[in-house]
Amino acid sequence: MHGTEALRELESGSKLPLMVGAIIYVRVSTKEQTENLSLPTQLRACEEYCRRQGYEILEQFREEGESAKTADRPQLQRLLKYCRTNKGRVHFVVVFNLTRFAREKYDHFALRSHLKSLGISLRSATEPIDDTSTGKLMEGVLASFAQFDNDVRSDRTRAGMKAALELGRWTFLAPIGYVNVPRTYGKSLIPDPERASVVQQIFRDFATGRFTKQELLNEMTRRGLKTRKGLPVSAQAFSTMLQNKLYVGIVDAPGYGIVGKRGDFDALIPDDVFYRVQAILAGRVHTTGPYNRRRPEFPLRAFIKCAACGRGVTASWSKGRSARYAYYHCLPPCRSVNITKAKLEGLFVDELERFQPTPGYMRLLKESVLRVWHDRKAVVKTEVAGAEHRAKAIQQKLDRLDDAFIYKESIDLGTYERQRDRLREELTLVEIDRHGSKVEEFDVEGILNFAERVLPRAADLWIQASLEQRQRLQRLFFPEGVAFSGKSFDRTVVTSSLFEYLRPLDGPQENLVDLTGIEPVTS
Repeated sequence: MHGTEALRELESGSKLPLMVGAIIYVRVSTKEQTENLSLPTQLRACEEYCRRQGYEILEQFREEGESAKTADRPQLQRLLKYCRTNKGRVHFVVVFNLTRFAREKYDHFALRSHLKSLGISLRSATEPIDDTSTGKLMEGVLASFAQFDNDVRSDRTRAGMKAALELGRWTFLAPIGYVNVPRTYGKSLIPDPERASVVQQIFRDFATGRFTKQELLNEMTRRGLKTRKGLPVSAQAFSTMLQNKLYVGIVDAPGYGIVGKRGDFDALIPDDVFYRVQAILAGRVHTTGPYNRRRPEFPLRAFIKCAACGRGVTASWSKGRSARYAYYHCLPPCRSVNITKAKLEGLFVDELERFQPTPGYMRLLKESVLRVWHDRKAVVKTEVAGAEHRAKAIQQKLDRLDDAFIYKESIDLGTYERQRDRLREELTLVEIDRHGSKVEEFDVEGILNFAERVLPRAADLWIQASLEQRQRLQRLFFPEGVAFSGKSFDRTVVTSSLFEYLRPLDGPQENLVDLTGIEPVTS
């Protein structure tokens, strides 16, 4: 007998089913409550209620020290799965009171509606709710009071946090570089012994004006900057960090009406460094002299990295007795790179020439890539057509299944639901396959024509180009920059993926190109 049928018989006073199944759900909202009798008290009350009503207790779910949010309550999620997999056996979910079930009114009725779709009703061991009109009204009132109680708690918490913020205490999660500490320390934040120095280095480097935010983030990520969860810091989070006044000991919480309050903790960044960073971010400071990255006489500045310390090299003019001399050099305390502009740029041109293929080789490369590309597109077209055919066939089966159940009534509900769910799963997988087989549309011939014109002349083009064009060519060949030891470039540097296709292979001409990697990009 289904749960809905059992409930109708219970309400009408007709013959009861042999046994009405119930499950018990109890919850405490904080870890501290797990140490008192709250859970045992709730369980005893729920068990006694089930005995009085003649319910068979099928399972018990105990939520210990979890929040009222559904996503944070694993036992509630287990309960919902149990109800679904035991559909027809479970008729009631019994709680101590409605505040134990959900504090948000929306959550309460969403959960209750889901249970109802499974033929299950909610019952409270201490409150008069049921499926009658009066019981439903009482349930709505009690759910609203649970919401009200939750809102009052939130208001009290907010008032306490505002009072703490007015005293300069930081009541939220500490930013990178700080850690939260108990009140007994006399401060709300202290420097993080592992990451405070990294944050200080970030502000010092950015204040020089030699780095963009992305360049500095890339460098710090390479040096191990991570979030508390061990993940890379995002560009947005990095930008927020550079503007966070907590680093100069100022508490800002506009949502609580607190702005510019001196914190009860020590500043991590000096005021002059922090506010220079803000001026650079706002564009109010245009760096000059050795800090100007746009100076055309130093195109390799920050792009070339010191092989010893890993930081981008800087550049400046050195005054001699009768003339000024241009040098690229590493920042102190590292002095591994100190080389004249002419020599370093000459070595870089030699490095570009090393990658230059002959015009004849480029023509053969183009022919090979285009042949593989067109062949692959034909294969993908066939795969997509096959996936579309399978999807159409499955959809037709679903349509026939609906027709057999709804109009012809030739199959029962259980068979219909099992077959429908299986076909929907098959259709989902086929749709995934079809989407994954589609070829991304882009101009392969145009890309190859550009490569054929540019690559054999890369060194000459770099010499003749403007600053912006030089920097774009540099990034084309070496996306992550290139390391320099002071005498030579690192030959293990990461180069553009294009050069993976320029390696000559043994064998006849039709095998000039390694086919791995030149198949169409899939979406």
